[in-house]
Amino acid sequence: MTTTTLLYDTPVQLPVDDEPAREPLFREALGMSLRAFRADKGVTLRALAKEARVSSGYISELERGRKEVSSELLASLCTALDTTVSEVLLEAVANLSLHTFNEELAATTPAAAEA
Repeated sequence: MTTTTLLYDTPVQLPVDDEPAREPLFREALGMSLRAFRADKGVTLRALAKEARVSSGYISELERGRKEVSSELLASLCTALDTTVSEVLLEAVANLSLHTFNEELAATTPAAAEA
């Protein structure tokens, strides 16, 4: 099993107290997963684009969560990254779960304060 590390390009904006935190869209979580898998493999956008037969600009849009990916293109990208669609999807779900976990953790009173 491969371990992936998520890196953010830009600082994460914390919500203002008045506005509720926006749950990430699935396409954003999937894009983070694709970028993490590509980074773990040490594959450039250009090399992945050539192998998957899609433009590097489009892959960049996918990784930034700005475009939806078709199942055919996702399968092609996963094949080019020598991974499976299920591994990438599980990573995306973990990215979504992490957001939910962080929200719950922020709303929970620390155990030391309860004593």
